[in-house]
Amino acid sequence: MGFKIVFFTLLTMIAYMALGFLLVKGKKAESSHAKSVSGLLIYALGPCMIINAFQNMEYSISNLKSSALFFATTLIIQVIFFVVMYFVFRKKLDNPVYRILCCGGLFGNVGFFGMPIVAALFPASSVVSCYSVFYTTSMNIISFTIGVYLITQNRKYMSIKEAIINPTGISVIFAVILYLLKIQIPSGIMAIIELLAKMASPVCMIILGMRLASMDLKKVFLQPFAYGVGLIKLLIYPLFAYAIAMLLPWGDNPFRISILVLSSAPTAAILLSLAELHECEQEISANVVLLTTMLS
Repeated sequence: MGFKIVFFTLLTMIAYMALGFLLVKGKKAESSHAKSVSGLLIYALGPCMIINAFQNMEYSISNLKSSALFFATTLIIQVIFFVVMYFVFRKKLDNPVYRILCCGGLFGNVGFFGMPIVAALFPASSVVSCYSVFYTTSMNIISFTIGVYLITQNRKYMSIKEAIINPTGISVIFAVILYLLKIQIPSGIMAIIELLAKMASPVCMIILGMRLASMDLKKVFLQPFAYGVGLIKLLIYPLFAYAIAMLLPWGDNPFRISILVLSSAPTAAILLSLAELHECEQEISANVVLLTTMLS
């Protein structure tokens, strides 16, 4: 039953991606429009998705403890896996392609891609959507510190401030404060937030489809290195994360399954953003994001 839910949820996500692809190929949109739509996703739809997750989570000390433990667990798992990959590939890290491999094998689209899947798997457990939010938060901390250092090989670009002061970080802080103070947003405003939150995942996939349409498909599908990253991101890392989760003395079944599913999310667009920002293997980064999404 769980496999069926995940399978059809993924098919829906890929259908959204195909829509973006066909819009560009049919000349009803341009691939350059993806940048503008990304602004809508990052600054409006993403924050609404985060706020909606917390507003719909039942207030309880148990949920607070589980969320805090999930954040700490995913942060620790990512650090451990990063260290493992660093030692495995340390002799090859002078090559920027291998630095992209280490980041692409870890940073997943746990928000826009992972949240709909865990929510579909556990419809009666509102806390799992917040698990996705906290996983994204822990990933951002890793991305803007260890990840940036690995890509640039320069400590000056590491920034806790950037990991927190961004649309996702600010939205999480705001949503948590409302949750802790038991403040419910008025129903009229929440109706708007819920609608925008539901748009987040489809818009994310449409953007990826638009980007795919502008690329040479041979380069996307015939890049052996991207498949190597996919193997790490979609198989090795999720099994590693799940193995650690199973050994922990805390966490129920939804807790552990959420770690497995969210860790299995394809490589996040943050990899491409960091690669473009620091001018490091932008093309292979784009290939990795798109290919792992289709292979997922």
